[in-house]
Amino acid sequence: MRLIGLAGWSGAGKTTLIIKLIPALKARGFSVSTLKHAHHNFDIDKPGKDSYQHREAGASEVLVASANRWALMHELRGAPEPSLAGLLMHLEPVDFIIVEGFKAESYPKLEVHRVENGKPFLFPEDPNIKAVISDLADRRAALPAHLRHAHLDDIDAVAGLVEEFAASIEDVARP
Repeated sequence: MRLIGLAGWSGAGKTTLIIKLIPALKARGFSVSTLKHAHHNFDIDKPGKDSYQHREAGASEVLVASANRWALMHELRGAPEPSLAGLLMHLEPVDFIIVEGFKAESYPKLEVHRVENGKPFLFPEDPNIKAVISDLADRRAALPAHLRHAHLDDIDAVAGLVEEFAASIEDVARP
């Protein structure tokens, strides 16, 4: 299993890129999973449902299964937020895991940058950024020569960067 992250400011297009990148990697014969970090309280369950009531009653984990999918909800109940390495242990083996978030953790990342956001690049402060995916018309004016670049619309080139820079989770994730 290999891991690559997409890092960037809100509104840069990370999610849009991921939903285009997954089928491109699958077309190359790879299996893909994603891991998304949420910066806010989130809930995938609905009040009134049995599974919600199980969690509200104090269950540490609730696993919901059907003929189409299953989902495991784990309540932290005041425990520390799990690390990227700890979460990776819960995923089934695939060729690539695309991570969105966990900016502070050390693993290879592609920076997603949109000029109209008016935000600075992240790569000067993050040595784990291996390439920039952006809508820059002239990358030579904004990026150092050593930093690889692909246009946001060139999904094939982005898939190539994923193949080139993704690292083995054994090299990255140590719980």
